[in-house]
Amino acid sequence: MAEAAKWYVVHTYSAYENTVKATIEKTIQSRNLQDQILAINIPMETVTEITDSGVSKTYDRKLYPGYVFVKMVYSDDTWHVIRNIRGVSGFVGASGSDPIPLTDDEVYEMGVEKREIVVNYTVGDTVCILDGPLSSFTGVVEEIEADKNRVSVVVSMFGRETPVEFELDQVELVSQ
Repeated sequence: MAEAAKWYVVHTYSAYENTVKATIEKTIQSRNLQDQILAINIPMETVTEITDSGVSKTYDRKLYPGYVFVKMVYSDDTWHVIRNIRGVSGFVGASGSDPIPLTDDEVYEMGVEKREIVVNYTVGDTVCILDGPLSSFTGVVEEIEADKNRVSVVVSMFGRETPVEFELDQVELVSQ
């Protein structure tokens, strides 16, 4: 049943995201819906601000204010449970019809779920590009930004060294 679960976007009243999430979690426990509603997420980012006085302040900020992401098996029961929670104004999707689940790419791009990528190369290693217009080219890793899922590779094209950015899983270490 869990493999049928997809991520749906729930629209909430302003500043109700945490309340809605807590209420959904309580409802899951009280109605024994753990196999139907699997996860609730409010994507956050850490922001560092420097005030006018020069003091740096770090805090978490919601990436999508007014929205809560719910991974669930869609049915009339789960729709009814979520839709009738105080603070929920509805699901995102075509009005009057079933809500539209997020695609896997949307889930990862929006930061709802993290993809674990094991990187077996470091700065200075020679890597082979796996896909895209430069597939099968080789280059040298210049910088790795694991938190942003990015690697910068210097590729030699037309006699010039050119840095190109790729996702971490678009390159692989060339065996020595």
